[in-house]
Amino acid sequence: MSRILLEVCVADAESLDAAIEGGADRIELCSALELGGLTPSPGLMRYASRAPIPVYAMIRPRSGDFVFSEPEAEIMLADIDSVRRAGLAGVVLGASRRDGRLDIDLLSRLSDAGHGLGKSLHRAFDLVPDIADAVNTAILLGFERILTSGRAATAAEGIDDLARTERIAAGRISIMPGSGIGPQTIGLLAERLSPHEVHASCAAPVAQHSQAVRFGFAQPTRRLTSVESVRALRQTLDALAL
Repeated sequence: MSRILLEVCVADAESLDAAIEGGADRIELCSALELGGLTPSPGLMRYASRAPIPVYAMIRPRSGDFVFSEPEAEIMLADIDSVRRAGLAGVVLGASRRDGRLDIDLLSRLSDAGHGLGKSLHRAFDLVPDIADAVNTAILLGFERILTSGRAATAAEGIDDLARTERIAAGRISIMPGSGIGPQTIGLLAERLSPHEVHASCAAPVAQHSQAVRFGFAQPTRRLTSVESVRALRQTLDALAL
């Protein structure tokens, strides 16, 4: 097996630095990872632009589903401009219709706005009713990769759909497993899949200041990327390539 690229999702400067130190190959930059990841602030984008590895910014204006209104579409288009001005490598996009199918019209507008930037399709893919149709749509729109857990809560649970998605893609687009990826699970996935890249948070809970929690400014714990967790996953992936 060839070397597997490691993408780490982060939502703050400390986690960004930890992911790089631990050996990440690419960053998915977000805010509010506890909500599945929202668009990062322009300031965080600017900070991330100094990274020595590619950084892709999440474009998602709110929590909840991926069915976006026209005002939200306008916000997403403006956020893509912010990514370009910050000098980041790419964007992470996704949009759904109410029946779970990919919203081809909106994704086409967003993809056009991101011309010249790298493009990943996020886990809106995991809501689709027809995998083949969604894979072909992603290819048509020029996405480089699809981040998916195989339409399940974790990649390990979605292994059958992940394998099917890989077969349908047939090398035309990268299928990047994500959700619950770690040194303990990657071996199981590698037995069934041939991933060129994987996506993980490599995060650990950190206790928050009690006063901030008492006033409702914070949850009891906050998840931060761990250098050691990134390094452990990187080493496991490298061992699979031997």
